[in-house]
Amino acid sequence: LRDMDVINTELMLADLDSMIKRIQKVEKMAKSGDKKAIVELALYTKIRDALDQGKPARVVVPESEDEKKLYKELHLLTSKAVLYVCNVAEDDMKTGNEFSNKVAARAKEEGNESIIISGAIESELSQLSDEERIEYLQSLDITEAGIQRLIKAAYKLLGLETYFTAGEKEVRAWTIRRGTKAPQAAGVIHTDFERGFIRAETYHCTDLFEYKSEQAIKEAGKYRSEGKEYVVKDGDVLLFRFNV
Repeated sequence: LRDMDVINTELMLADLDSMIKRIQKVEKMAKSGDKKAIVELALYTKIRDALDQGKPARVVVPESEDEKKLYKELHLLTSKAVLYVCNVAEDDMKTGNEFSNKVAARAKEEGNESIIISGAIESELSQLSDEERIEYLQSLDITEAGIQRLIKAAYKLLGLETYFTAGEKEVRAWTIRRGTKAPQAAGVIHTDFERGFIRAETYHCTDLFEYKSEQAIKEAGKYRSEGKEYVVKDGDVLLFRFNV
């Protein structure tokens, strides 16, 4: 916990220094009636006061659209979402230990996330083949490698998801923001795909695990066609139809 406190304090001090400088810069303009400076001074002051009290910038909730835009442009260190990652011994991987449990409790109090991984296990996994990795994880009664859990936790925290495109020779993964509709997801590949979007043919990657082939997925009625309003789901496999 001491390390957490030291890092968080250093980040807050850096943000506090930034806010003090910004306040000094806009104070005179705000007093002269400059509307933009007035909005800036009000927001900067709220953030400075929170930091003065030992609270991160993310506790400050912008009230107006102008404040929201301004807050986003600040890129403050303590406005970012936080994920605590605890490295534990192999034997503690399933339930954690005294220290990781304290970190988890603190993270929960802060409204943040925490996960545990074992560097020793990850090091061992890096030396193994795919089949050997599966067997090794099963022997430890662990369903997923720590690095995979870390990636998933980070994606969730950042509001990101992954969809796939699959051809005969390769499978590609594409990153999108949660809530992205099919045309915009297609645009991640190429703007022409979004501009000329007609429909998306899709199924979920778990369907492939279950039915083993795209043909079997179609026969099971899991293969479907979606239009422009379809919200892409994490793990979707997509084939875009478009015309430019």
